[in-house]
Amino acid sequence: MTAAAVSNPENSLGASGEFAGGGKPTSATGSRHSLSYLAHFGLAEAPFGLTPDTDFFFASPPHQEALDTLLHALESGEGFIKIVGAVGTGKTLLCRMLLAELPRRCRALYLPNPALDPVGILCAVAEELGLKLTGKESCYRVHKAIQTRLIALARRGTRVVLILDEAQAISLESLETVRLLSNLETEKRKLLTIVLFGQPELDARLQDIPQLKTRISFHDRLRPLQREELAAYLSHRMARAGFEPAVLPFSPRAARLLYEVSGGVPRVVNVIAHKALMLTYGKGLHRAGWREMQHAARDTLAAKRIRRTARWVLPVLAMLGAGAATAGWLYLMT
Repeated sequence: MTAAAVSNPENSLGASGEFAGGGKPTSATGSRHSLSYLAHFGLAEAPFGLTPDTDFFFASPPHQEALDTLLHALESGEGFIKIVGAVGTGKTLLCRMLLAELPRRCRALYLPNPALDPVGILCAVAEELGLKLTGKESCYRVHKAIQTRLIALARRGTRVVLILDEAQAISLESLETVRLLSNLETEKRKLLTIVLFGQPELDARLQDIPQLKTRISFHDRLRPLQREELAAYLSHRMARAGFEPAVLPFSPRAARLLYEVSGGVPRVVNVIAHKALMLTYGKGLHRAGWREMQHAARDTLAAKRIRRTARWVLPVLAMLGAGAATAGWLYLMT
């Protein structure tokens, strides 16, 4: 992640008129502005980029539990593991954390976009294993070559894990091919551990393949951040980006609004928080307030609508409540 992350098109604020040209305030232009933004807050890099960066991994309880589950399952040689989470909850980042912390003598085969037909799945796995194919092999020959390579790796003491990201996009036919790969085993253990990362739609797909569903040994579900976890999440990302002051550059009201409009979804939090900081910088301030967060949220398509109660509503409700109480008391006295 670099300073260039601040120019992400999703992070522009053209609609509100506060920003112009790829997320940059109208008071400055060019890459020098991005560097000035970082210097303004004492940052070494942008804290709220959208690229899944393992340096910024926040070990919330469900994410840490899921990572621990994955590592334990790999050590024990389990066949199938499933991790499900809604869009933006950190599945891909968790996947990259797994790749970064693989146990010793464990080799990963990573398919980031496995929306392939059955032959494509087999060929992708073969390619990850370093097998040279001519493209004319039958499914049987490719499957046999994969088995032979896995057996050779097992004899050398190497465990192999197949990681499929965005697994909800896999067709039923290709999921069946993945299931058949899980049949590869010796008398002692499986030759291949398979990890499925996917959105909740993956659960619905697995209902149609009970033979695969019953083989899942471990599963976890990622959730959005809870309200009390948001401050720790913001502090963590700011600190990892080089921010040193003890007080976050978000007022308490701004942080509460950020949670309300993001629902605690990390990806949405990142987009809105970044825009709020850019607005704050553009105004020459060092702390984002409720208004900056409001503008940032209104410019973000994924943000929830801001719920505001008109100023006259609460006093009127209070007066009506008091009137009803008085009327009730008078009725009892008569």
